[in-house]
Amino acid sequence: MNPTSALSEFLRTRRAQLRPEDVDLPDYGGRRRVAGLRREELAHLAGVSVDYYTRLEQGRVGNPSEAVLDAVARALQLAPDESGHLHRLARPTRRAPRRRTAPQQPRPSLLRLLDQLDHVPALVMGHRMDVLAWNRAAVALFGDYGALPVEDRNIARGTFLDPASRELYGDWTACARENVAFLHLEAGRRPHDPLLAELVGQLCVHSEEFRHLWAEHPVADKTSGRKLFHHPIAGPLDLAYDTLRPADDPDQALVTYTADPHTPSDDALRLLLSWSASAAR
Repeated sequence: MNPTSALSEFLRTRRAQLRPEDVDLPDYGGRRRVAGLRREELAHLAGVSVDYYTRLEQGRVGNPSEAVLDAVARALQLAPDESGHLHRLARPTRRAPRRRTAPQQPRPSLLRLLDQLDHVPALVMGHRMDVLAWNRAAVALFGDYGALPVEDRNIARGTFLDPASRELYGDWTACARENVAFLHLEAGRRPHDPLLAELVGQLCVHSEEFRHLWAEHPVADKTSGRKLFHHPIAGPLDLAYDTLRPADDPDQALVTYTADPHTPSDDALRLLLSWSASAAR
């Protein structure tokens, strides 16, 4: 994954999303040759010359200042995750050797915590969205990751390539976009990670929807939110998810799924976990 081409793609897609009225610029009508703001309009908003912004968007500015990048981020109305992504793409770290890294291993402390969460579906996710570990409650909700080949134990791969995911997720499109946004964030952090590049390449080859979403370049961290499920046994579930990262090891996270107390989803989740425990016995 080339940071220069990623920077150009990111800036173009964000510029295309803005209209003159979004940034209090006059729109004199007429047909625009490009979607969204023109380069000269964006340069005016950021307080830089048109030539400088053009070279920045083309990846031809060797070391743009933090102040200029902040100004461009404000002009593009970027969210904090997107602004950080812009800075990483425009000021990449020194190129690391392209070598295959060893698969991530879950922290022992997270494994112990998983064992304690009997009634909470939870899994340990690596920075490439690999599922590194899971508990029995997660098996009841998502299925048995242990029955899959190791290379298929990946949240993004399952979302795009497993037809069952379209039945499980109540809003599959939102889940798919969330996955792509996180992979873009990680690609900006690790532009020379061969395993991450391999994952993105395979998804681009095998999923047209992934290719389209990847080209839109959404960027967001996986933090917390809600997910709707259409579970084949429990029925509809409205669950909150939280992503908990160890302060000294942000490359992996514990992701938990909980229901609001005293709701139909709470009752359905309890019944599902009870049924799963009985079936296991």
